This record gives sequence, structure tokens and C-alpha cells, in this order.
Amino acid sequence: MTSRLASLVRLLALAGGLAGAALAGAGAAPLEAYGRLPSIEQAALSPSGGLIAIAQTDGEKRTVTIVRAGSDELVVRLRAGDSKIRGLAWAGDNHVLITASRTAELTDVIAPRAEWYTALDYNLKTGASHTLLEDAKGVLGAVYGEPDVRIVGGKPYAFVEASTFVGEEGRLSLFRIDLDAAQSKQLGDGWPNTEGWVIDSAGQPLAESEYAEQGGHWALKVLHGADWRQAASVDTKYGFGGFVGLGRDGKSVLESEEGQTGFREFDVEAQTWGQPFGGVANAAPLFDHMTGRAIGVYGLDGDDGRYQFFSAQDQAAWDATLRAFKGQTVSLLGLSADHRKLLVQVESPTEAPAIAFIDLDANKASYVATVYDDLKPGDVAPVRSLAFKAADGTPLTGYLTLPNERPAKALPLIVFPHGGPATRDEPGFDWWAQAMASRGYAVLQVNYRGSTGFGAAFREGGYGQWGRKMQTDLSDSVRYLAAEGTIDPKRVCIVGGSYGGYAALAGATLDPGVYRCAVSVAGISDLRPFVAWSLRQNDVSAQRYFDRFVGAKGPNDPRLDEVSPADHIGAATPPILLIHGKDDTVVPFEQSQIMADALKRAGKPVEMVVLRREDHWLSHGETRLQMLQATMDFVEKNNPAQ
Repeated sequence: MTSRLASLVRLLALAGGLAGAALAGAGAAPLEAYGRLPSIEQAALSPSGGLIAIAQTDGEKRTVTIVRAGSDELVVRLRAGDSKIRGLAWAGDNHVLITASRTAELTDVIAPRAEWYTALDYNLKTGASHTLLEDAKGVLGAVYGEPDVRIVGGKPYAFVEASTFVGEEGRLSLFRIDLDAAQSKQLGDGWPNTEGWVIDSAGQPLAESEYAEQGGHWALKVLHGADWRQAASVDTKYGFGGFVGLGRDGKSVLESEEGQTGFREFDVEAQTWGQPFGGVANAAPLFDHMTGRAIGVYGLDGDDGRYQFFSAQDQAAWDATLRAFKGQTVSLLGLSADHRKLLVQVESPTEAPAIAFIDLDANKASYVATVYDDLKPGDVAPVRSLAFKAADGTPLTGYLTLPNERPAKALPLIVFPHGGPATRDEPGFDWWAQAMASRGYAVLQVNYRGSTGFGAAFREGGYGQWGRKMQTDLSDSVRYLAAEGTIDPKRVCIVGGSYGGYAALAGATLDPGVYRCAVSVAGISDLRPFVAWSLRQNDVSAQRYFDRFVGAKGPNDPRLDEVSPADHIGAATPPILLIHGKDDTVVPFEQSQIMADALKRAGKPVEMVVLRREDHWLSHGETRLQMLQATMDFVEKNNPAQ
């Protein structure tokens, strides 16, 4: 953190923000500086605000380090080995909950190959640790999602959902774990269609959500004495947003309805819906970790992340924090129980993200750690927002990362479509885009139609448009930048992962003549076998998805062939690189193998890189760097930056 002004600064004196040092001289950081796993993967603040838990990695092995907030004092360091840490949370000041995952197959009979989650509790007072549900009988051992935490009678409890068997049928069940005693208690079994529960602030089940895939019936149930009774329901073919947690009073249920911006509360006692609130793009609720209550909403206002707190005091505290880091992007990571101490991530336009601790009562802030240790000021390229129109007039937005120390004129371009596809690119530091820009390329990220965060009409504009207008939105963006003179249209490659990998293959086959090369990381190539595989994994929910986004009625629908890159090999002219992890449980490895075999049979230029032990999310440092190095070697060979 050589360019940070100080490790300890007064908030009220930071009117100008934390200024960075001058840009570094010529010569970009090595790819390893971008491609290694971030030094900090998770960070959480204790309820008192006195301790910070940090999940760290050296690229492969992980540790959880607990330090005193506002100082460098080490409290304890826990070795997590090669576990993939997915969540970190406090339950009181004496318990740290660590959620981790691994790619595994429980048995060949009862479960498919998948990413299975477990949760562990470390007791700072005793130094003991235990896996949640290890004492529970008839439980498969894996948990669904991260634990909820409640303090009841001064004691910390964790609430988790896990699979149990009712007869020969698997059911989702709810458990409460007394963390001090390391004892589990099953609170009840769900029904065949149970999606989950909401726990109230007193640690009692408040509501249960169900969705029947066959028929598309969503229902909310609440307790009447000892019985669960239906209180609200919706019939919807394509699923329902469902509830997302406790409402503002700790007694109502917060609900997110698909296609709507914002949330509504269901009053359990009165059994009535409140008015919508929190209407910001890509809205996500903010919760008090100890009580579970909704305390605000986060969303995007244009390119700026906006936090709206329900409490005037919380909003004032956040506004003071933003003033302290003026000109930088600030994201909330954690709050103390009194909301007077905060843990945030800070991104400046010229530096990689860093974690900071803020004490509002003391008017002080201190940096905890950088997220990417090897990146210096000047290693981060500027990002420019774009707004333009597709050929059919549809308004589009995106982000262009420009290489440092090169004029924005006739640059070589890498089109970098996001995955999902029902997500979006956001402003801020993107390690992959920054790595590619560091080699001298402009990098374009487009929120093509079907992306979320721009209203229901824009998202629905992507329905049935896989390989069609969702694809031409990307090539239209290339033509827009070429007309501006920013890029050289003869020097364009496309690189993407997951759906972005599909878009890279589609760009080389379904929308030819735009790209000099294509790199697909864990991309879909042949939709017939992929849809069939998805149906085996997820039953009719997968069919609803492909009905909506691809416009296909089943694995034998000929429309799947129309938008499958593997069925259009003859149109492929640019060289293609395929990269795929062997442990991918989202897009099976065979999708890249199908494409490689088809290209080889047709005599087309293709290379393939197999990532051993890697999942869909590039969770291992060694193979993530292998992916990045192979990508840039391939792009630089086929589309040199100079």
C-alpha cells in the first residue's frame, strides 16, 4: 500500500480523499499480479467492532486471520488448507463461522456431481472448532447457503438448512445450532417444494417458502400455533423472486418479486402486503447481521453504487464515510452492532481495492490490507463509461478499460462479455479486464440486452435472443468504437467465461467477420446436450430457463441447433482457444471437448487447455493464472497489441 497516505487517518480531515502517488513508469506489472487469487477473499467485522476476520490466500492454501481492529495485532491464525472459502461471519464476538465448498459427488445414487457446502464454527474463547451439524443424525452433512445468526438470551445461535430423509424422500430441513454448546436441534422438516425459511429476530421460524416446479405455484406459509398455513401465493410459470429475509421491523417478511425494482414486506400477523420501496437498479437488501432485520438497500444509480439506509443516523454515518473517501468507490463489508464502526472496501481510479476500518466515534480510519498485494499505482488502467445504441435502436451501456500510456486511438480491442447472462457488468476494478488491458489492449464490457439492472423491459428484450440480438449487441458495440476511432476494427478478439464463453464461440461462428480470434473459458458450445444435462440436474427449472432465454421447448427443439456454435463450425474462420476446468459443475467439461472435436474434424484452427481440479469459478490460484496466461499468449499471437 505504498501510495496510501497513511495507515491511520482522521475522517474529518479527508475532504480530498486518499490521494494516490504518481503513475508508475513504463512497464506493466506481470500477469501474475492480476491473475493470482486476491490476497483478501473475505472480511468480516465482529459485533463489538473490535475484531476483524480475514480470509487470505497465497494462491492455493487459505488461512483465516483474526486481528484487532485499528491495529496490526494478530489474535489467531487458522489454516484452511485448500478449502474454498465462500463465506465468513461473526456470531457474537467469540464465534467465527466459516462456510467453505468443495467439488464432490456424495454418492453415484442420491446426488449429482456438484459444489457442496459445509460450515465450521471456531470458538475464540475455547480455541475449539466444530463442523455444523456434525452431531445431527440423518443429515447428508452439506448445508445450503451460509448460516443465519441470531443472539437469543445473550447466546449465539446459527440457523442452517440441510437435506434429511423423510422415509426414502429427501427434504430440506431447518436446524438451530447452539454455538457455545456445539449442539444441533432440528426445528422441522420442509415439504417436497420447500425453498427455505426466514428466522425472526428472536430466533424463531417466521415464514416458509415453497415453489412447485410443476405448475409454477409459489406459496408463503406462516405459523399458526404449531401448524404452517398458507398466507400468500402466486401462480407464475417462470418462478418467483420469493422472500429474501426479515423486514424492517424484524417481524415481517421481505419479498422480491421478479421483474420489479425494489421490495415489499408481508406483515405476518395482519397477512397484508406493504407498498414497494427501495426502487434502485439491481437492488439488494442490507441486513443487520445479528438481528437479521433489513436496514437498507443497495443498488446502482447510473454508474454509482448507492446505499439507502432506513435510519437517518445510519445514512449520516454512511455519507460521512463517502466524504472521507471522496472520488473513490466505497462498498460496505460489515457493521458493528451499534453501527458506529464499519468495514469497507475502497477502490480508487488508479489503485487496486483495499480494505479499510472506520471508527466513527473516534473519527479515525485505518487500512487493513490491500486485496491485490502486487499491484502498484499505475498498474490499474482507467475505465470509461459508454452509452450507445444497437443497430435496431436499443440503448446499450458498457465500460471500456483503456491501456495505460497509450492514446485512445486505433487500439486493438478485446470484447469481454459478462456471464449469466442475467447479470450485468458494473463499474470498478475487474481483475480479468485489468490484466488484459495491461498488455496493451482496450477491453470492452457491454451490458447487452437480457442483462439485469436496467428494468424488466430490457431484461425481457433478451428472451429468445441467445446467439441472436444478444450477440449482435456485442458486434454493434465494436462498430460504435470503430466509428469513434477508438479501436481498429481489424484488430478485435473476443474473450469470455461461462455465458461469455458461449458468446465468444458464437462470435466466431454465428456472427462471423468481426473477430480475429476467440477464447472461450467454460463456455457452452452445443445446446442440445447441455439442455439435456441441465434437465437431469435441475428438473423443470432448467426447462423454464431455456424456454425463456433461448426460446426452446426441450432438448430436441431445432432452435437449439440454430444458436449452437458446434453446429456452425463451417462458418468459423478465426482461431479458437477453449479453456475448461475438469471439476466444472455448472457447464460440464464435455461442452469444450465437443467443440474441440468438431473443429478438429473440420480442419479448423483450435487449441484446448484443460484446467485440472478447477471449478466453474476459477477458485484455484494456479489454474486461474494458467487460464490468464494461456488467454494472453493466444490473443497476442493472433492479434498483437503492437
